[in-house]
Amino acid sequence: MKDSFRITRRTFAKGVGMAAAGAVIPILATAQRPVPDKQKALDHVVVIMFENRSFDNVLGRLYGPGEVASFEGVLGKNLKNSIPDWAEHGANRKFVEYGVATNMNTPSPDPGEEYPHINTDLYGILNTKNRFMPLAKMVAPYNAPSPGQPLTMDGFVADYISAFTAEIGRQPTYKEYSQIMTGYTPTQLPVMSTLARNFGVFDHWFCEVPSQTFTNRSFFHAGTASGYVINYPPAAAFPVHNTAETIFERLEAKGLTWRVYCDAPSAASMTAIIHASRLRNRFATNFRTVADFLEDAKRGTLPAYSFIEPDMWIGHNDMHPPISALVHGLPIDEPSSLLGGEALLAQVYDAIRSSDSSTGSNYLNTLLLVTLDEAGGTYDHVPPPPAPPPDAGAPPGQMGFTFDRSGVRVPAIAISAWIPQRLVVTDEYRHTSLIRTLRERWSLGAPLTARDAAAPDIAPILSLAKPRAPEDWPDVTPRPVPPFNAAWLKSNRPLGVLGKGVFLALLEFEKSLGGTVPAISKDAVITVAQADEVIRNASFSIFPGLRTNG
Repeated sequence: MKDSFRITRRTFAKGVGMAAAGAVIPILATAQRPVPDKQKALDHVVVIMFENRSFDNVLGRLYGPGEVASFEGVLGKNLKNSIPDWAEHGANRKFVEYGVATNMNTPSPDPGEEYPHINTDLYGILNTKNRFMPLAKMVAPYNAPSPGQPLTMDGFVADYISAFTAEIGRQPTYKEYSQIMTGYTPTQLPVMSTLARNFGVFDHWFCEVPSQTFTNRSFFHAGTASGYVINYPPAAAFPVHNTAETIFERLEAKGLTWRVYCDAPSAASMTAIIHASRLRNRFATNFRTVADFLEDAKRGTLPAYSFIEPDMWIGHNDMHPPISALVHGLPIDEPSSLLGGEALLAQVYDAIRSSDSSTGSNYLNTLLLVTLDEAGGTYDHVPPPPAPPPDAGAPPGQMGFTFDRSGVRVPAIAISAWIPQRLVVTDEYRHTSLIRTLRERWSLGAPLTARDAAAPDIAPILSLAKPRAPEDWPDVTPRPVPPFNAAWLKSNRPLGVLGKGVFLALLEFEKSLGGTVPAISKDAVITVAQADEVIRNASFSIFPGLRTNG
């Protein structure tokens, strides 16, 4: 997401989940259990969306050849990317072959994830004027392909070398840039892998835009991004000018409930920022913490639709690759966001598995969907398909993009008592399948855009005639998560270029909502501690439901 900007405290000891804490999932007597009714299997939909990793990176080694009837993974394939001849180190090797990540913070630093970078990844196009350049200095057509140009999936190494050089100020060594051609094993990511093997995994699920966080998260709930392709600039793009109707409003119009749950200590919701022009009147009522989610699940009072945001700020547990502190000046990348994300996922899964209300939400009537917003520049070998523009006849959007092709393949796992073990869904799905599924389940009206009109419904994969009892669901145990060093939060270290850019963008957002924010010059030096104080004071007045005692 390369836009992490919350400066606050994170103590991961509280985020280890019931499984990691040694809790036992209660096994209920048959008479005590809620009554199975497949017609109610989608009474409650819960989505947890992590950040910036491709399918190959997270789940590419889930199954080997022959383990299941069909699985589009990395094992048994000769996957590699070319090394450009302008690379200062290792060009004589010609290729980087796909391998296994050697630690839980790979690739580091974060790859380029904006539209020009993803174009290079997918098509191998890197205009010489854009080589080694930060986004602000890139030129049109932003490495975009010519009409009909084939996808090669061969530009990940070239783009990583270029982006690394722009960010760090020197070309990377072979060891440094070969990171981009690595992914994780099931042993390294036991929670994600266990859930994927024991329920349904989609091996052709694509994000909607070949770019970064805001645009893809906007498509997830609105089927469009009002023409915007990158997070910022302009700072006011999404909070002020993204006016697209959302699925949240469709739910309300039908008398159905929804909530966005943000993992503490987040002081603002990304969903709220992205859709501020439509949702600002719900900030005080519909945005809560993950602790509230756990209580709602326990009481059986989950809304019809729940959307869970990991902590995408300091000490983040959103699975995002590390972001260079040299650029951001922020201590956001310890401990591993992958390990933190695994712990959060275990916590959410266990809460649903153990929910047993006879009248409200429970393990029988709740679907949990796990996915990531975009691939973030990490390698994937499957070419994204074309896609219908969301609004027919609309002019090209930001950077000239016409929104006629999908983003990169990302992990997606569906968890329900009505889904068989080891299900691999090979049909093409996409982020707007969530909108389609909710519309179909509750008769929410016509498609929001042409994109969700073309997306398939998730409901058919809930194919079992009899549900699986919770004791037959797998136990999950996340690996230990190192603690975040809270001493950084008192730092007088100045924010880096991008860190300050996002900080000022957040102030612009607060101002657009009528909040009182200090006047800060773009040339001012802002320290970590100062930014923390400003954001806390501004954000919690707008999102009171995110305030915690931490």
